[in-house]
Amino acid sequence: MATTDRQATTLALAHALSAAERGLAVIPLSRTKLPALPSPHRDDPAPSPCHGGCGRPGHGVYDASSAPDRIRELFAAAPWATGYGIACGLPPHHLIGLDLDVKTGTDSSAALRELALRHLFTIPPTVVVVTPSGGRHLWLSGPPEMVVPNSAGRLAPGIDIRGAGGYLVGPGSRTAQGVYAAAPGTAHLAPAPCPRSLLRLLIPPPRAHHPAPAATGGHGQGLVQFVLAAHEGQRNTRLFWAACRAYEDGIGPALVDPLVTAALNTGLSEREARATIASAARMTGRRP
Repeated sequence: MATTDRQATTLALAHALSAAERGLAVIPLSRTKLPALPSPHRDDPAPSPCHGGCGRPGHGVYDASSAPDRIRELFAAAPWATGYGIACGLPPHHLIGLDLDVKTGTDSSAALRELALRHLFTIPPTVVVVTPSGGRHLWLSGPPEMVVPNSAGRLAPGIDIRGAGGYLVGPGSRTAQGVYAAAPGTAHLAPAPCPRSLLRLLIPPPRAHHPAPAATGGHGQGLVQFVLAAHEGQRNTRLFWAACRAYEDGIGPALVDPLVTAALNTGLSEREARATIASAARMTGRRP
C-alpha cells in the first residue's frame, strides 16, 4: 500500500473513532464510497439475507459499531479503507441524512427551500457535510419510534434520503472524487431534530402489492431474492447492493427489470428503483 493510502486509512480511522465518541456507529469505506469489506457470502450460489449473524465482517451497514475496539478490528481487516460511513437510523441519534445532490442538473437546495415553504418547516442549525462535488449532507435526528426509509429523488429531484439501513459518508473521508468535510461552524453541532412536517414527507404511503418476479436463474435469482427479502428501511440499500453485484458480474442489463419488479414488491416506486439501479451502474463504471 502506498504511503498516501496508509495515511488516508489512519486519518479515516481517527475520524471514525471521533464520530463514535459522539455515539455514531461507523464502518470502513473504500474510495468508491462502498463498504470496504466484501461480503463473506459473495461466492455463495444463492446468497441468503444475513445481517452479521454468521459472525464474520462484510455485511455493510450491519457491521456498524460505536465500540472503539470493534472499529479498529474492522479497519484492520480493511487496510485499504480511506473513509468511513455513519449508519443512519440507530440510537442515540436515529440519524436521517438529506443528500442534496448537484450532479443531476437540478437545484436541490432550491427544491428543499420550496418544500420548506410549501409545508411550513425550517431546517434548524445542524451538522452539514460538504461533498467533493459541491453537494451537501444535512444531518437530522428522528424519533425512536419512526423508521425513515432510504429513497432517491422521491422527496424532490436531486434530494436523496439516507435512513434506516443506509449510511452517510463521514467528514474526513477521502474518496476517488475527493474529501468530505464538515461545513464551517457545523462540526461541533449535534444532529438537529427533524421537523415534524418534514418527517411526514419522508414516510412513504402504504405500499400496494405487486406480484413477485419470475426467477431469472442462478446468481441473478439470488440477487432478486435478496431484494425481495428487504424489510422497510433496507429496501434501497439492498437494491443498490444487488445492482452493484449484478453489474460487476456482467448481468446488470439483463437483471434491471427483475430487480425493478422486486423493488416494487418491497414498496419502492419504479422511479426510485430505476434511479438506484442507474446509480449502481455509474458506481461500477457500467452504463445503466
